[in-house]
Amino acid sequence: MGRYRRVMVKLSGQAVAGEGETAFDAASLEHLAAEVLAVRREGVQVAIVIGGGNVFRGRDFKAWGIDRIEADNIGMLGTVINSLLLRGRLNSLSEQRVRVMTAIPINDVAEPYIRLRAMSHLAKGEIVIFACGNGQPFQTTDYPSVQRALETGCEAILVGKHGVDGIYDSDPNTHPGARRYERISFDEAIDQRLEVMDHSAFVLARQYNLPLHVFDIAQRGIMASICSGSHHGSYVSQAR
Repeated sequence: MGRYRRVMVKLSGQAVAGEGETAFDAASLEHLAAEVLAVRREGVQVAIVIGGGNVFRGRDFKAWGIDRIEADNIGMLGTVINSLLLRGRLNSLSEQRVRVMTAIPINDVAEPYIRLRAMSHLAKGEIVIFACGNGQPFQTTDYPSVQRALETGCEAILVGKHGVDGIYDSDPNTHPGARRYERISFDEAIDQRLEVMDHSAFVLARQYNLPLHVFDIAQRGIMASICSGSHHGSYVSQAR
């Protein structure tokens, strides 16, 4: 028996784009799908929230000259595109059943989010991808990932980062001597204003003591290894 029975996997839209200059990269998508399937083979039930920043970022609304709420709605639709891409690749690589559930109804391509139905899918061993955040503007996908994790009984969130292998005391890209935290408490991270995820999401995770594993999603087998009990990246919990 591994460390967890059910986990939430939080992926960025940039993980779908990889290092390329386009919004989507086939090799990166295949890598993400393979990593998710590796976790499922460990017997762990898997929920997923994936961002849409590779398609459109709502926070860039001023540059586009549009209303922020309109921009956030477009961003939420971007998460649907990524969710459908990931579902398609998961289906092509395995016989695993995969569900996409959306906070904004798009019944022809995905199911509406209903908490008890989502929990039923997970209990049956189906992978569930949550799209459109929680259907509300003025948020990234960080807060909905914590919210959905709590709603569906996930025991931890696996936060896959793009290009960084954990939480550092300063930006490792500009500070060569930056120190990575192996373990850190929620309070320490908040007090030091470390950018783990959006503040509201982080506070919600702290309130319900939902631990976070922060790691580089590019490392093969890392999520399955975490679920089997190994330590990678940075671990955030109530106590260090």
